[in-house]
Amino acid sequence: MTDSADREAQLSGGDLALRAQLLRSQIRQHEYQYFVQDAPQIPDGDFDALVGELRSIEAAHPELLTEDSPTQRPGGWASNTFQNVTHRVPMLSLDNAFDDEELRSWGGRIDRIIGEGYAATMALVGEPKIDGLAISLTYERGVLARAATRGDGQVGEDVTANVLTIDAIPHRLDGDDIPELIEVRGEIFMPTAAFVDLNERQAAAGMPLYVNPRNTAAGSLRQLDPAVTASRHLSAFCYHTGAIVGGPVLTGHAQMLDYLQSWGLPVSPEVRTLTGLEEAVGFAHHMLELRHDLSYEIDGAVIKVDNLALREDLGFTSRAPRWAIAYKFPPEEKSTRLDDIMVSIGRTGRATPFAVLEPVFVGGSTVSMATLHNEDEVARRDVRPGDTVIVRKAGDVIPEVLGPVLSDRPDDSVPWQFPRHCPTCGEPLSRLDGEANTYCTNATCPAQRVQRIAYFGSRKAMDIEGLGEQTAHLMVSANLVTDVADLYYLTRDDVLGLAGFGDLSTDHLLAGIEASKSQPLDRVLVSLGIRNVGPTAARDLAARFSSMDALRRASDDELSSVDGVGPTIVASLRTFFDGTENAAMLQRMIDAGVNMAAVAVDQVGDEWAGLSFVVTGTLSDMSRDIAQERIAALGGLVKSSVSRKTDFVVAGDNAGSKLTKAQELGVTVLDDARFHAALADPSVLVGESD
Repeated sequence: MTDSADREAQLSGGDLALRAQLLRSQIRQHEYQYFVQDAPQIPDGDFDALVGELRSIEAAHPELLTEDSPTQRPGGWASNTFQNVTHRVPMLSLDNAFDDEELRSWGGRIDRIIGEGYAATMALVGEPKIDGLAISLTYERGVLARAATRGDGQVGEDVTANVLTIDAIPHRLDGDDIPELIEVRGEIFMPTAAFVDLNERQAAAGMPLYVNPRNTAAGSLRQLDPAVTASRHLSAFCYHTGAIVGGPVLTGHAQMLDYLQSWGLPVSPEVRTLTGLEEAVGFAHHMLELRHDLSYEIDGAVIKVDNLALREDLGFTSRAPRWAIAYKFPPEEKSTRLDDIMVSIGRTGRATPFAVLEPVFVGGSTVSMATLHNEDEVARRDVRPGDTVIVRKAGDVIPEVLGPVLSDRPDDSVPWQFPRHCPTCGEPLSRLDGEANTYCTNATCPAQRVQRIAYFGSRKAMDIEGLGEQTAHLMVSANLVTDVADLYYLTRDDVLGLAGFGDLSTDHLLAGIEASKSQPLDRVLVSLGIRNVGPTAARDLAARFSSMDALRRASDDELSSVDGVGPTIVASLRTFFDGTENAAMLQRMIDAGVNMAAVAVDQVGDEWAGLSFVVTGTLSDMSRDIAQERIAALGGLVKSSVSRKTDFVVAGDNAGSKLTKAQELGVTVLDDARFHAALADPSVLVGESD
């Protein structure tokens, strides 16, 4: 039973009427904050829950339904900031499906109108649901005459001057059969790269950061000064039409989109034609997988009936067409209570504040902790214990607290103060001038030791299975390990003495430690946790210097000659290698038999020397990290982005924008099967790139 269903079951008839009245009031207020003020107070997921609860009450108790209920009209609000514009054809909302069964239920409703079994084979169109601001573009004789926001669906705001600054939207249509008049419907959005750039400029100027691209796009479009809108680098996709006078005879939605694109209007490259409801379900899953590979934010997939005549038969409800539905993804933002703010100490001594939260399901998993980054970020966001806060979790990204819901803040709330002493060892915390981070400078701090050892054994470092944070904590607490070299001197009795370890788990851990001795130099460099030396720099350094000894003896100029190694990395390497304790630790690792050399070329061949690769999507039997290591072992160069200089793109399932760009640039694409064949016989790729 859902939370709303639980609540409904507990309420009497009179209570339900009051609850419905309260929900209508709350929804109207949140719509005003969202559509007019561009400053929502709650995440989309919480808003959807309010609307869902109201729908549930009204469906179970029709006598409580009112004509002005938010469930009976499109979402939106017309303001008086700009001149009002009446849409020739109303801009309606879409009904939502939140899982596969609700999407199939939509198909069932179509079957009841058209005929049983029709939905299983009907022609559909799938589109990404752009998380932006709806727009209506009116072209008269091919010239952009007016641009208006959706407003309340009937009346919107005239934002023509601002829309004219958006490069993606043509001022004049070009091509054949252009209508005398056409209303084009679409979505204005801020690309993620533009959002990151804007926040970097805000931070450099000491100004508050923006919360998310959608709200920032809405605020940018509704600026009184078009020059401000122009500076925000907005973009757009078009996905529908309103009124049309003249032009071609349109019979299908996919055909309509083809015409829009032929006239120079932007249409999402992710649009797909589909057959039947199960393909629609598959498309929704595909877009969910693709969600974080796109250059803009989406919050769902939209499924539409392709046949325009059939749409007329299906008709509309009071707020939405029956021939389309939005499949909403799990919300990536939710509100919850911030119970406490604590500080963790990392392997470098960095003190990171984190939020202890009342558990909340967001972004596909339950979140009980979230990062707060550093002292300045806590102050900038002004989050405090006891606040209701908005939490964001995007895919595999670490959850973070975006900010408080100020209207819910307790009256006795006080700002949180960053501690002045390490919560683990009690030594003073230090913040260097010009740095945002605070550090525990006690090198013997137990928390730092635990994190250094856990990181050393992690998958991207020495890959020692069974050596996680909990095991590292047990080892440090038992005084068995003071640095990573001690791992190679552990005895079987040492490990058996740890809580929870038996014969099998002990043998498994010791076997993992022994196997790690043969890891190549680049893995060893990563595992040592040298500041600013990540996997890419480590691979490049290992390729240039054949051994740890050669790397230690290299001059600053020799280090700087490595592509991608600048003064910051050089300084970090010098600091690490000049430390007497680090030198002793490395020597003990060497004495224990840990490999300190790069994999020899004569062991793996050099067939791909000089060829550049980008790996994207999901491969059948190996992770991207493993694929990149296999490429590097064969002499290939692993890159993170596609350009004209890229030789090959390895594309697994659900490959996204990188595959699209490769196809646009004519870069050779290797599918899963061809990549595995090339690994078996690397010579087949030599001289084959475009």
